[in-house]
Amino acid sequence: MKGSDRMGHMPAAGTWQACPQCGEHHHRLEWAPWQICPSCGYYQRLTAQQRLTQLVDQGTFQPLPDLAMTAATTGFPDYAAKLATAQTKTGLAEAIVVGQAAIDQQVCVIGIMDSHFMMGSLNQVVGQKICQLFEVGSQRQLPVVLVTASGGARMQEGLAALTQMSLTLAAKSAFDAQGGFSINVLTDPTMGGVTASFALQADILLAEPAATIGFAGRRVIEQTDQVQLPADFQSAEQLLTRGMLDAVVPRAQLKAQLAQLLRLGGKSA
Repeated sequence: MKGSDRMGHMPAAGTWQACPQCGEHHHRLEWAPWQICPSCGYYQRLTAQQRLTQLVDQGTFQPLPDLAMTAATTGFPDYAAKLATAQTKTGLAEAIVVGQAAIDQQVCVIGIMDSHFMMGSLNQVVGQKICQLFEVGSQRQLPVVLVTASGGARMQEGLAALTQMSLTLAAKSAFDAQGGFSINVLTDPTMGGVTASFALQADILLAEPAATIGFAGRRVIEQTDQVQLPADFQSAEQLLTRGMLDAVVPRAQLKAQLAQLLRLGGKSA
């Protein structure tokens, strides 16, 4: 029986959820624990907290020291209001959380971007936190795991946001020079300046199924170049066939896969 047939006439708010891909309604318990549609396999975009719960051993996450808070001083219309809304909605100060944790007893420093916070956009503070991730990884001689989810650089911060592309790459280069080991997990979406900078720079590149990974979006390219792009354009699966990824890993298997890889260059708890 389809979810829409089982749904009561007056369900409690938030009890049932329509899949953005197939349109079927399913009870929230049917989406749990991986937030995957039971009908079509669509992957919901996770919050940073959901991702932490799925990947990190309970009680092991220790946030890194806070850096400067984002100040909406660019003069961009409504930026302060949008920033405040994102902070209230997500409970986060910015579009990434960073800390030390264990994944199946394998200690690492981990950064998780949250697309629910202004599309996970890269700004000065997010860039600083990613740099901090690599710096702490070097200092503590720990591997780095970075989960990307971003629409690109934050337009409200202009050139200052774009500068983070080179700064994060410099931090990653210094980490590499110290013999650091890194794994990136690309999730939907990973686009724009994030893809063009640190997202594809890791020893191991993993992605979730059907994640959109690229620079300019499909519609922009089709309208600019007047071309019809293939259905799998910019998908994780397409990038895998072209050798740009090491593996596409189902969400339910991701923690085990990360732990196995971390054993190559990590530390046990």
